Amino acid sequence: MEKNEAAAPPQNDGGETQKHYRGWKAMPFVIGNETFEKLGAIGTLANLLIYLTSVFNMKSITAATLLNIFNGCTNLVTLLGAFLCDTYFGRYKTVGFSIVASFLGLLLIHFTAVFKNLHPPHCIADVCKGPTAGQMTFLMAGFGLMIIGAGGIRPCNLAFGADQFNPNTEAGKKGINSFFNWYVFTYTFAMMISLTVIVYVQTNVSWALGLGIPAALMLIACILFFVGSKIYVKLEATGSPMTSVAQVLVVAIKKRKLKQPDQPWLSLFDYTTPGSINSKLSYSDQFRFLDKAAIITEEDQIKEDGSAADPWRLCSMQQVEEVKCLMRVLPIWMSGVLYFVAQLQLQTYAVFQALQSNRRLGNFTIPAASYTVFAMLSLSFWLPIYDRIIVPFLQKVTKKEGGITTLQRQGIGIFLAILTMLLSAIVEDRRRIIALTKPTVGIEPRKGAISSMSASWLIPQLLLYGLSDGFGAVSQLEFYYKQFPENMRSIGGSMFFCAMAVASYLNGLLITVVHRMSRGSKYGDWLPEDLNKGRLDYFYYFVGGIELLNLCYFLVCAKWYKYKEAPQNASEIHMASKQPEKSSV
Repeated sequence: MEKNEAAAPPQNDGGETQKHYRGWKAMPFVIGNETFEKLGAIGTLANLLIYLTSVFNMKSITAATLLNIFNGCTNLVTLLGAFLCDTYFGRYKTVGFSIVASFLGLLLIHFTAVFKNLHPPHCIADVCKGPTAGQMTFLMAGFGLMIIGAGGIRPCNLAFGADQFNPNTEAGKKGINSFFNWYVFTYTFAMMISLTVIVYVQTNVSWALGLGIPAALMLIACILFFVGSKIYVKLEATGSPMTSVAQVLVVAIKKRKLKQPDQPWLSLFDYTTPGSINSKLSYSDQFRFLDKAAIITEEDQIKEDGSAADPWRLCSMQQVEEVKCLMRVLPIWMSGVLYFVAQLQLQTYAVFQALQSNRRLGNFTIPAASYTVFAMLSLSFWLPIYDRIIVPFLQKVTKKEGGITTLQRQGIGIFLAILTMLLSAIVEDRRRIIALTKPTVGIEPRKGAISSMSASWLIPQLLLYGLSDGFGAVSQLEFYYKQFPENMRSIGGSMFFCAMAVASYLNGLLITVVHRMSRGSKYGDWLPEDLNKGRLDYFYYFVGGIELLNLCYFLVCAKWYKYKEAPQNASEIHMASKQPEKSSV
């Protein structure tokens, strides 16, 4: 792939000075910063479940719920971070501030392990004292700073990296397409290191040292990010994009009684704001009630420059189409929420499965949290193969830019998630039967008997989980980036993390409801502390059923969805409005 790109500015940049797109030359700083940042953050989060139960003496159900809430907050706050980024600060400043906040948060969590008065004493003969209010406050302060950091880094770092490529050159377009795959690849590489080296140090050497390493890595990420400052393309904030959205909705409601025009692509108010970074969009015949916001009435006045005198009384067709882009994404986004519910099971209960399985490899005991590295390995091997071999092959067959559409990739990801849940249920059923019918290999403190089944049997489901992410998660990142208007791409990036946030809350609620309702069943509690006394396999089947319904829902939404298009002339707008809907299936 060509590495150098022309320095031509993008269309509709308002005549600003030329941007010197350095593409892959800027990537060592962006990707390097991302890698060290994820090494630091994941190095803490990967083992957080065990840290809360072993050091802060929390029950596993409490720790899992708290982890879901924390994950939900770190993802949900990305919407606020993206809004502030696109409206006021721009991506460079937002990422810079956020990465410093993340470093301070990790430093505080490191202190909770270093200083004895910041965590409760160790359990004595299964008698455990919980954390004090002060200890929890200090811990939550560290989590709070990490949430603030995640709010800016997660939605903006991805868009910031893609900004380094010129979208108006072939090399730039190819670079953007590959960037999403390589971004997730480096993210996954960081997770693998965290889930092996850092988790091992935390679990088997020292929590103080193990939590100090992520803080140090985050400091390196800060330094690396600011070192590359002079070569970045830094797009400035262009004001609140949500104001335009609000104007369209308000005006459409005001003009709801107007008659729908026969040829809206010709009669609607067509005006493009000078200096807008958004690409021109073609007319689409979905959500036609919004078209009324761009109908010109006798009361509407037009300025000499062609703009509306009162934007709260008349909106442009471009504004309307941008709002339609957002509304079309929402049904797909809901499917993404349910997709992540399945993925979250492998981040929580797969760890508990490993704790009560035989993790010995000779004289070495593999940390339970490290087993999720196999999902990372699967993803790491798959993404380069997909990007360099499968995509070029599919491009020759389908004649499409990415080989297959982003929605087709999402559908494959959901299907693989269903298979992952089914396989997880089968393995758990086998692990539990062996634990109840054959000699065990010890007792896991505060859990129960350790099944003699090798924890290696968890590997296939984790490999499938990683492959599912390679289709479902990566395609969602690319989908939101490309389908949102250019001035809302940070908000588009936040949609991915908001889906994970809602999924975390939904998963926490699902676990709580199943935990309580299953107590009265003839099989007893499905999700007790001791998995040998529960029916985690039933829970996996239940989640798999939810994913099956989700797949059916997604196929309907994908069939209905229309991709964002840019028109060339009025006749193309007319033709686009009459063409059948583009589908992904």
